[in-house]
Amino acid sequence: MQLSKSKKITALLATATCTLLNAGAQAQETKSENDWQFDTAILYYGETDRVSLLEGVISATKDFGDQRVLNTKLVIDTLTGASATGAVSQPYAQTFSRPSGDGQYTTSPNELPLDDTFKDTRVQLSANWTQPIYKDTRVNLGGNISREYDYLSVGTSVSAESDFYNKNTTALFGLSYQFDSIDPVGGRPIGLSTMVVNNGQFGAGDAGDAGDAGEDAFEAAFDQTRITDTDDKSTVDALFGLTQVINRRMLVQLNYSYSTSSGYLNDPYKLLSLVNTNGETQSVLHENRPDSRAKHSVFAQTKYAFDNAVADVSYRFATDDWEITSHTIDSKLRYNLSESDYIQPHFRYYQQSEADFYRPYLDNTDALPIFASADYRLGEMTAITVGLKYGHKMNNGHEWGVRAEYYQQDPKNAGFENIGVLASQDLYPSVKAFILQFSYSF
Repeated sequence: MQLSKSKKITALLATATCTLLNAGAQAQETKSENDWQFDTAILYYGETDRVSLLEGVISATKDFGDQRVLNTKLVIDTLTGASATGAVSQPYAQTFSRPSGDGQYTTSPNELPLDDTFKDTRVQLSANWTQPIYKDTRVNLGGNISREYDYLSVGTSVSAESDFYNKNTTALFGLSYQFDSIDPVGGRPIGLSTMVVNNGQFGAGDAGDAGDAGEDAFEAAFDQTRITDTDDKSTVDALFGLTQVINRRMLVQLNYSYSTSSGYLNDPYKLLSLVNTNGETQSVLHENRPDSRAKHSVFAQTKYAFDNAVADVSYRFATDDWEITSHTIDSKLRYNLSESDYIQPHFRYYQQSEADFYRPYLDNTDALPIFASADYRLGEMTAITVGLKYGHKMNNGHEWGVRAEYYQQDPKNAGFENIGVLASQDLYPSVKAFILQFSYSF
């Protein structure tokens, strides 16, 4: 159907507009009342020599009229590969116990310690209902549940949004609560306890009574570093948002969000090395993080419709009481090649500072801190994402798209000295990944 230029711009802006809590129904093509709209996607994410992910998503939206909308989503993903433990590499081989305590693995000299048993499957189901309660005012009620082998997450959310000034201004306030239960493989490690490795001190492990006694001694020492009961954490999020239509081509959005978490915030599978003055590993410890975290973030976004394209640019500033400060710039340009085809280049830049308890390693000449983690995700870093999406709308109204992106994360040295043999090691290796997604809407 041929459209006038003004109608094209209006449609582009409508397509570009997203909900503020990512919980409401997405903008859809005009469909008859009571029709279902389905959005499906398959995504592959693969890091070089590390973790790979395969994810499937199906989202179903039904418009019951009068702004009453139901959205449900099912996500299934599987992760496999090798995950960085946090321990530093050494010019000699290193042996580590597996998280379960059942077996061990050895890394080669000058090789970053990676746990190659990393494997998990996650299933997540969520639903959201939008209901008008007053003139130009709507509420969104949502819930979600996610299950992994060692993790259960249940959450709920509620938000209210209201339109003002001829529906050119939309204000939003939302709250969400998330409860997570954690049951790590092998139990929860005691913070900053020493990893127990069977290097012969518990017996050679030969068949017979001596071998059994050695195995029993190892298991007893391993159990002393573990807490077998499950633990949990709770997260409360609040969001204040304002969206303003500037003119028929442009809209802007400004959000402030606050998040507070309490409970078990450790990663039970992360380690850090305790080294001597020559940088040689003397033992390996389990990390320990604070049991609370408060975050603040400000998000600003603008979307502008050209005659044949929509530009989408956003900036997010975030800070927390772990002293991590981050900046994110994200930009997309959807360009219509024809009435049925479009391309969308994408560029994203991310930069963060390190947590106040982040340490690439610990020095055994210093007293142990209360909190410490060598998880590179808590360290100083920059990251970029570049990619391109191609989309095609078919004659029957269905639409498919293919997205390919490259991601590179570059951890930085936040001023720590690489002492002794660590000077010859790459303590901050880059993480490179390729992303491929196929989506289909009908």
